[in-house]
Amino acid sequence: MFQGVLQKMLTEWANPIRYYLPMENDFVLMNQLIGKDITLQLVGYHCMNCGLNKPIFRQGYCKECFFEVPQTADWVMHPELSKAHLNIEERDLAYEQQVQLQPHYVYLANSSDVKVGVTRKTQVPTRWIDQGAHEALVLAEVPNRYLAGVAEVALKAHMADKTNWRKMLTNQITPIDLLDVRNQVQPFVPAEVQPYLTAETPIWQIHFPVEKYPSQVRSLQLSQTPTYTGKLVGIKGQYLIFDDNTVFNVRGNEGTVVNLSII
Repeated sequence: MFQGVLQKMLTEWANPIRYYLPMENDFVLMNQLIGKDITLQLVGYHCMNCGLNKPIFRQGYCKECFFEVPQTADWVMHPELSKAHLNIEERDLAYEQQVQLQPHYVYLANSSDVKVGVTRKTQVPTRWIDQGAHEALVLAEVPNRYLAGVAEVALKAHMADKTNWRKMLTNQITPIDLLDVRNQVQPFVPAEVQPYLTAETPIWQIHFPVEKYPSQVRSLQLSQTPTYTGKLVGIKGQYLIFDDNTVFNVRGNEGTVVNLSII
């Protein structure tokens, strides 16, 4: 049995992607558990900032910490609100400068339908793996998060900027030519970002360790079902997929202390 505070699974580029779940004293290679029955049991909570056993509010933080730490400020979800390039602090200027003032990608990805997104250059291809995208390409490389956000805002008037997680997990994929989409949307990129468009960029093809996709999905909430046992049949994005159509969002349950047993 393993015990630990849930954090998002670490990934390793391979065909298929390899997933590692950090536990208290070890990393569990989750790919090896596919085909096996496992039990998840709720033990308690551990705020990713203060470390207290308090109910998790969002993103692994208790309510008090969520509204204080720089990792959850508005610019994280809305890059166009970034102000570090103006030397303006929102919660912690040193942290904001470190994260915002580095190269960012504006990208196109397909996890069910084409979407536009933003990520730090250092987070590729991790960001796409976490979203469950089976293909992606870089549209532009910009020097800071603000410019990436400006481009994203302009482009989401023409396409989605969110992943449809239900379609992603049931593998309902719309065939799309990302190169063609790139050529179609480039004129909509704001003038200040046009100089950063990438001329030649490869399409990343991503393969996930899934033996069987669910026909529909039922989301497991440990707060409502403290103990769950099921046969693991796949991993996609940050979701564990079980043979009874249950899916468990590991990243969405960060800060939850669990026991993981292999039957």
